[in-house]
Amino acid sequence: MAAAGAWVLVLSLWGAAVGNRNITARIGKPLVLNCRGAPKKPPQQLEWKLNTGRTEAWKVLSPQGSSWDSVARVLPNGSLLLPAVGIQDEGTFRCRATSRNGKETRSAYQVQVYQIPGKPEIVDPASELMAGVPNKVGTCVSEGGYPAGTLNWHSDGKPLIPDGKGVSVQEETRRHPETGLFTLQSELMVTPAWGGALHPTFSCSFSPGLPRRRALHTAPIQLRVWEPVPPEVQVMVQPEGGKVVPGGTVTLTCETPTQSSLQIHWIKDGIPLHLPPSPVLLLHEVQREDQGTYSCVATHPSHGPQESPAVRVVIEAEEGPIAGSVEGQELGTVALVLGILGGLGIAVLLIGAIMWRRQRRRREKRKASENQEEEEERAELNQPEEPEAAESRAAGP
Repeated sequence: MAAAGAWVLVLSLWGAAVGNRNITARIGKPLVLNCRGAPKKPPQQLEWKLNTGRTEAWKVLSPQGSSWDSVARVLPNGSLLLPAVGIQDEGTFRCRATSRNGKETRSAYQVQVYQIPGKPEIVDPASELMAGVPNKVGTCVSEGGYPAGTLNWHSDGKPLIPDGKGVSVQEETRRHPETGLFTLQSELMVTPAWGGALHPTFSCSFSPGLPRRRALHTAPIQLRVWEPVPPEVQVMVQPEGGKVVPGGTVTLTCETPTQSSLQIHWIKDGIPLHLPPSPVLLLHEVQREDQGTYSCVATHPSHGPQESPAVRVVIEAEEGPIAGSVEGQELGTVALVLGILGGLGIAVLLIGAIMWRRQRRRREKRKASENQEEEEERAELNQPEEPEAAESRAAGP
C-alpha cells in the first residue's frame, strides 16, 4: 500500500517534474526532480547530493537512507521530492545512478524559486500637475514577490526613462525578515512641459526577475496639467541705474521663469539686436552709440513672446580733475570774498550805530549843561534886587 501511494504521488506530481538543468519552482509548491538512468523499481543504485541554502556542505540522500525531515526524500522511482519548496531550497541538485547493466548516468539541476506578488497599485496619486515645475505623480507599490523584480513607469503607454530633469524616480526595496519576500516602492516625479499634453495617463508595471514571466500592470490614472500665467519678465542692469562712463562695462540680465525651453532675444530702442539667444547681454567698452533703452523678449512655445519693461543705459561725460579743481577754487574764492564783504558791512553798521549813540548822548549832555547855566544866570540876576531895596528903606527920612 505504501508503494502504491508513493506511485500515485509520483503520477500526481509528474507534471511538475523537470528534466532541464535550470528550472524554476513556485514557493510553497511541490517539486520533483528526476534521476535519469535510474531503474524504475528497486533495487536501485543511486545517490542524490544537495547544496542549498539549508546546507553548509553537500547533503547526501539515497533510497536506502532516511528522508530529510520534511525538506526532501527519495521516491521509489529514484526521483527527489521537495514537498513545499522554499527560498532556502535554491541551489544545486545532483543525482548519480547506475543501471542494472552497470551504466552510470549523472543528472544536475540548478533550482531557483519564485513568488508572484500581488497586483501592483499606485498609492497617493496626484489629482493634477503644474506645467514647468516638478510634480509627484504617485507611488507604485508591489508586495510579496520573489525575487525582487523591478517596477517601471509608463506615460500614455510609453516607458518613462528617468533622466534627472523632467523625469525622476526614487526607489526603495524592503525584504520581510521572516518570509524573505520583497516589497518594492517607486515614487515618480515629472515636470510637464509647457504646451504639452493636458491630460496625460500614467501607469506602473512589475517585471519579475525571471524569464518567461509576464509583467503585472496597475490600473492607469489620468491627470490634468494646468499652465499658470508666467511671471513677468524683467531686466536687471549693472551698474545700478544704468549709468556708466565711456569705456566701461554694462551687464544686462533677463530674469525669466526657470525654463530651458525659453529663448531670450534683445531689443535696443525698439529694434531687435541680431545676436544669438542669451539671457545675458554684455556691453564692453561702451561708447555714445551704446546709449539707449534695452529690453528682452522671452519666447515660450505655448505662451508666445513676452517682452520686459525697458531699462535705460546712460553714458555720462567724464570730467577732468584739473578743470574741476580750478572751478572749485574759483567758487571758493568767490565765497570767501562774499563772506568778507558781508562781515565788513556788518562791522560798519555796528560801528555807525555805536558812534551815533555816542554823539546823541553828547548832544543830550551838552543841552543839559546849557540849560543849567541859563538857570544859574537867571538866579543870579534875581538875587541883587532885594538887598538894595532893604538899604533904601533903612536910609529913609
